[in-house]
Amino acid sequence: MSAVSNLRHEPAPHPGLSLLEIVSLVAALMALNAVATSMMLPALPAMSQALSVADNDRQLVITAYMIGLACASLFFGPLSDTIGRRTTLLIGLSLYIIGGIYSTFALSYEHMLAARVLQGIGAAAPRVASISMIRDWYSGRQMGKVMSLVMVAFQVAPVIAPFLGQIVLWVAPWQGVFAALTFFGVLLLAWCYMRLPESLAPVNQRPLEIRSILSAYKLALTTRVTVGYMMAMTFIFACLFSFINSAQQVFMERFELSDLFPIVFAAISIAMALSSYLNSQMVERYGLRKMSHMALLGFTATTLLTAAVATGGTLTIVPFIALQSLAMFFFGFIGPNFNTMAMEPLGRVAGAGSAVIGFVTTLIGALLGAGIGKLYNGTELPLVYGIALFSVLGLICVLITESGKLFRPHHEPEQLPS
Repeated sequence: MSAVSNLRHEPAPHPGLSLLEIVSLVAALMALNAVATSMMLPALPAMSQALSVADNDRQLVITAYMIGLACASLFFGPLSDTIGRRTTLLIGLSLYIIGGIYSTFALSYEHMLAARVLQGIGAAAPRVASISMIRDWYSGRQMGKVMSLVMVAFQVAPVIAPFLGQIVLWVAPWQGVFAALTFFGVLLLAWCYMRLPESLAPVNQRPLEIRSILSAYKLALTTRVTVGYMMAMTFIFACLFSFINSAQQVFMERFELSDLFPIVFAAISIAMALSSYLNSQMVERYGLRKMSHMALLGFTATTLLTAAVATGGTLTIVPFIALQSLAMFFFGFIGPNFNTMAMEPLGRVAGAGSAVIGFVTTLIGALLGAGIGKLYNGTELPLVYGIALFSVLGLICVLITESGKLFRPHHEPEQLPS
């Protein structure tokens, strides 16, 4: 009998919340990261000018946040398996608020980067704990459906966040955007404190011991399906981080859409939200692998087509927006399903498992995306080439994980050889 089967997950008691409130709260917690990375995009030029930042270094504000988010996930995951999801959330949100206040009053770019790292550290708790809560309450295709509903609401955030950032800039200096992010953290802290019940059943609590933590990490890193889809998500998320890092310069400088940037960014994000909604309606019927594998093939084909058109020198703004929207439409079917399949074998170590997955996908994905952003040369070529490469690598990871057989349930032994 495998180690996975020995770790049967005991379901938590009913949370006492309606499905609508569960989805809304978890989506808001997960949206914290989307808002923190996209709301400030319109403010980057003013911030970089005020703090004397080189154009291609302004994106480090995003990368610093992601580094804090990724590294702290390794701590908050095991902590949430020990003290519970609710307490972990309250601690993390408090740190996020402190980092937000620090960033609002930062007097140098070095202070800003330090503040963003602290914000990312705090935001790691909501990211890990919110996914773990879903795993506590649901499993299988039902978990995939709930994750997709969460992703629909979650993906509204990047649609409206740039608009909100631009609105703030109309009435306040660039620091006002960071103040608004801090206020959002305060609202979430109050919501969790007043309404959120604990999702971790006492029987599933694990002691905060180094041996126990390392054992949980080992399980996550030696489970074939978890490792395979974690690496696939890493490359697919690298595509998203590449887009986020480069979007402001590509749209505002390369295509000269300064005033329309929030609208264009929102249009592309809407495509992703739409597909997440469709996935929530279809995944129980067609299955996680069929939905996500078809989307991955479509995503890869779209990114390769974009790269080919850009190479020919005929990529204008309209086809660029259309192709990016199509790619993000496919992305919406990939993210929640890949995450569900990676988490599914990890039952009683959901917190630690979510931490490992979050650490790897966020840190490597963010660094790869930052690398693409640093390569910006006044054209869209570094962005489209980078996304095309990462999509192919993601497809390769899935093919290896599934032994070359897509669309079918996985029946091979879960664990990798030790």
